[in-house]
Order: sequence, then structure tokens, then C-alpha cells
Amino acid sequence: MGYRKAIFLLLLVLLWETAYRVFDWGWMFPSALQTFRAFYDGIVDGQLLGAVAGSLRRILTAFVLSCLIGTALGVLFARNRLLDETFGFLVVALQTVPSIAWLPFAIIWFGLNDFSVIFITTIGATWTMTIASRSGIKNIPAIYLKAAQMFGTGRGIKLFYQVMLPAAIPHFITGMRMAWAFAWRALVSGELIARGIGLGQMLEEGRNIGDTSLMLCIVLLIAVIGTISDHLVFKRLEDRVLVKYGLNGTNI
Repeated sequence: MGYRKAIFLLLLVLLWETAYRVFDWGWMFPSALQTFRAFYDGIVDGQLLGAVAGSLRRILTAFVLSCLIGTALGVLFARNRLLDETFGFLVVALQTVPSIAWLPFAIIWFGLNDFSVIFITTIGATWTMTIASRSGIKNIPAIYLKAAQMFGTGRGIKLFYQVMLPAAIPHFITGMRMAWAFAWRALVSGELIARGIGLGQMLEEGRNIGDTSLMLCIVLLIAVIGTISDHLVFKRLEDRVLVKYGLNGTNI
């Protein structure tokens, strides 16, 4: 973290605590110290770590599934015009449907359990990954494909692995970053209702007992996990891929 960001966050926390004391918000919006206290207590008694582990297990399962399904669908749509104009159109329409809208169906089909949460989380991320993969394949310049075919790649699996996949990787990674963000939204929405241990369940527990410091602690924790995962995983992966395939600005 750069020093500017660290200073900004420190000033933001000081402003938050000062505003709480000056305007006397009471229990409806906790102070910074109360929120940090809720975080400390959650770590000490182990509930917070258990909830983070439960949520990460669900979201990683759903994220892997959504990447596999979305990439496969995106490639199929990009390579088959009939599928693109029929099922591809349907996917674009389904992307506009909030994943939480599928939760009642998931509860009817699977019950109030982990499977329902993983189901709606997977749906929430799959369509984004599908559209990103499709765009990545379709936006490959035709001259790349013709040149590769002239050098003997053919039009089959060799062309896909040696030319299409590397050329579309920046779109794939962008799709993964967006899918990760959509997956978190769907996960928390599902966990608010489903049974089990997770950040969404702790958020709902905080609402039931009126513990706003716990609720805000969960919200901030989700934001921190999302930021760390994006910076340490997706950003680094994107940088390495761009360097490996000569797609970063320094190689131009």
C-alpha cells in the first residue's frame, strides 16, 4: 500500500471517529473504535475467522465453476454463429437478472443449505465470464488467425491453444475480475437467508440483535478481502500474462 493511500485511510478513520463524537450518531451508526472492537472480539472468539473460512469455501467453489462454465460457453458462442444468435442472446438477457432472484428457486430445489448459496453465486458470476470470453475470442484480429493458419496451425485445437487462447487472455482475466466481484455480491445475498456459517449469516445475525458495529465490521471486511484478492491475485496475474505475451505497453 502506498503512503498516500495509508495517509488517506488514516485521515478517513479520524474523520469518522470525530464525526461520531460530534454528531452523536448513537447505535444507528457505530464509531470507528466500536467497529474495530467488534473486529477484535470476532477474531478472539473465532467466529469471524470461521465465517471468513465458510464464505471463502463457498465463493471459491462457485468461482471455479463459473470460470469453467463461462469460458466454455463464451468460446462456443464466439465460434458458432447459430449458438451466438440464440443462446448468446439469452445469456445477455439473463445477465440483467439479479442472481438473488434465483434464490427462491434454489431454496425450492435444494433447500436452505450451502448448495443453494453456491448455485446462485455461480449463476451470478457465470454470465459475466461468458460474455468476457466471447468478446475475447471474437475480438482477435482476423489477420492473426490467417497468419497462424498459413504457418500450419490449421483451424482446430492447435489454432485455439496457440493463438486464440493467448490473444484472448486479457479479456479472460478482466472477466475473472468482474466475475469475482459479482460472485461476492451473490454470495452475501444468499448467505443472508441460507443457514450455515459465513459473513452473510453474521451480517444477518448483527441485524437481528441490532449490533451495528458487527454489521459494519462485516461490510468492511468484505471490502478488504475483495481488494486484497484483486490486488494480490488478479492484478498480478494480469501483469504477468501481459508481460509473458508482450501485451504490456513497455514492449510496444
